[in-house]
Amino acid sequence: MTKPFPSSSSEFFLTAPSPCPYLPGREERKIFTFLGGEGAADLNAILSQRGFRRSQNIAYLPACDRCQACRPVRVRVDDFDEKKWRRPLRRNADLTRTPRPPRTTSEQFSVLRAYLDTRHGDGGMADMTVLDYSAMVEQTPVDTLILEYRDDDGRLVAGALTDRLRDGLSMVYSFFDPDDEGRSVGSYMILDHILYARELGLPYVYLGYWVKGSRKMDYKRRFGPLEHLTSEGWQLLPAQAAR
Repeated sequence: MTKPFPSSSSEFFLTAPSPCPYLPGREERKIFTFLGGEGAADLNAILSQRGFRRSQNIAYLPACDRCQACRPVRVRVDDFDEKKWRRPLRRNADLTRTPRPPRTTSEQFSVLRAYLDTRHGDGGMADMTVLDYSAMVEQTPVDTLILEYRDDDGRLVAGALTDRLRDGLSMVYSFFDPDDEGRSVGSYMILDHILYARELGLPYVYLGYWVKGSRKMDYKRRFGPLEHLTSEGWQLLPAQAAR
């Protein structure tokens, strides 16, 4: 059962408590609203700046009782030093990025299915079907892309569902062929999004939530300079705070 969350411009709702997927023994709640119509892109951009994330036509924000471990984070594109990442960039120099409209293919789903079976067999998306994947990608009311990454032979190595916002790129979901795990493809896709945002003249790459105390989310703190959203707005996340 959900109940309305007050807002002057949109109708928001609050979910019932459910087990937290990141921190054992805790419960999570979320505020969410529906995105649709001509103003969906503007609303999504505003809510992203306030820490919300998008899933299909829903924007949501953690609203957990007595817990603030989830911190919205974004990379400062102009201050990012890719020289520190020469190894994964060199290792994946043969990959070509191609932005495509949000339309699914059997090739994409095949790579995603292998990724889920290998890396997230017990996760919330473990039972995802091709119809579920199509809904995740295609049910979008905003400016969304699928970034495909292919090697020199044209083989699809990885993909990233990405929203283009007014002030940045928001990585919604990414996946890769588990046989290419040695490339550090997951890290490479984040690096490439930062470089792509720089090409587009966008100042930020939104990485979703960094969860303090969750090893699953700890990788995000490596992509600094990283800002996190506080009660006083977006501020630089000090290195010691991310440990």
